[in-house]
Amino acid sequence: DMVGHTGVVEAGIKAVETVDECIARIIPKLLELGGKCLITADHGNCEQMRNPDGSPNTAHTSNLVHFIYVAKDAAKFRCEDGILADVAPTLLFLLGLPQPKAMTGHNLLVPIFQKSATG
Repeated sequence: DMVGHTGVVEAGIKAVETVDECIARIIPKLLELGGKCLITADHGNCEQMRNPDGSPNTAHTSNLVHFIYVAKDAAKFRCEDGILADVAPTLLFLLGLPQPKAMTGHNLLVPIFQKSATG
């Protein structure tokens, strides 16, 4: 997160490569142990580190961020686009726990044979 706010493109590239390498080391063991994982971010920035005039863009972007479900059963679901408030309901779904009524988000994992909650 902090690297993106520097506006230093080379540092952003290195940070993303490091995260990719770490995830590549974790996921095989996670799958071996039957684990499940959601990979996402709370905002964008590294994908747009320069403004059109070439100056550093150190603010959050409003671009969509990826939402990736990794598990042995991942092929049974597709990930909907959503908002940050949808992450917790999705985690509750994976844990088999009920979603409290006060929680306004929805589960972003849609079985591939079912229509989405939004249409």
